[in-house]
Amino acid sequence: MSLSKAELLDVYRVMKTIREFEERVHDEFAAGEIPGFVHLYAGEEASAAGICQHLTRDDFIASTHRGHGHCIAKGVDVFGMMAELFGRSSGVCRGKGGSMHIADLDLGMMGANGIVGGGPPLICGAALACKRAGKGNVAIAFVGDGGSNQGTTFESMNLAKIWNLPAIFVIEDNGYAEATSSKWSIGASSNAERARGFGLPAARVDGHDFFAVHKAAGEAISRARSGGGPTLLDCKLDRYYGHFEGDAQTYRGTDETKKLRIDKDCLKIFAERATASEELQQDELDAIDAEVVALIAEAIVQAKAAPKPMEDELLSDVYVSY
Repeated sequence: MSLSKAELLDVYRVMKTIREFEERVHDEFAAGEIPGFVHLYAGEEASAAGICQHLTRDDFIASTHRGHGHCIAKGVDVFGMMAELFGRSSGVCRGKGGSMHIADLDLGMMGANGIVGGGPPLICGAALACKRAGKGNVAIAFVGDGGSNQGTTFESMNLAKIWNLPAIFVIEDNGYAEATSSKWSIGASSNAERARGFGLPAARVDGHDFFAVHKAAGEAISRARSGGGPTLLDCKLDRYYGHFEGDAQTYRGTDETKKLRIDKDCLKIFAERATASEELQQDELDAIDAEVVALIAEAIVQAKAAPKPMEDELLSDVYVSY
């Protein structure tokens, strides 16, 4: 493997943190503790981890409504994230962004987005800034299979090609745009084929396989950093939960999610490969599991204890002042 032992352990920690964060958010939301709506990333961890492993603090990402995994993989503080979901003033957006608008601009995380296909245009702007700065930074838009059908996404790919921007478009095709199967909502055989129509290099990868994602992302990001322009990555993966928390998921087959957790668990696939090569030991992974469980539990305790925004703070950071 191209990664060192320390890097492999870090990758596993990131994926396990995403998984535990989402599983606990699922429980807390069901208990009525979290306001608003949440859309969980559990099952898709290898995509965010495989791509963001290549990024620096000065690179940019724009997310979707399903943004917790991208935030964690980019390095956003878990305690600040949990507080944000609980609507507390210690949250990364002071409790006013919530799940769907969580962001941390200091880390290049431009935000989750309630607008389907809202991220690609933002990334074109960020990528243009990167190109003009000339420091080799890149910008990445994560888009779902529903967002892949939006005109904003097509226009952004076209613009990125025309301007030769250091932009990467990542389509996370989890099989359903809300409840609509991507098997018949995407006219081409894949999003990779679509991208080639705009003149973009494209790769289709198994989004459950961290190593496949990491390799394809590394090639795309390296090309962008060196002036080679934009790329599209078509990641085929699956989500364990519904489109949103409370989704009855009547569009899914019998025991579909149960089978996914058995057959397509990206953490298990990663662990089996890393331990089979003897680069990692199972007890090392077990130790990380325990540490992450404790971390997320403490994040929930602190979030619940944190104050809510004061009334005189409610309109701050809402309007831009020039």
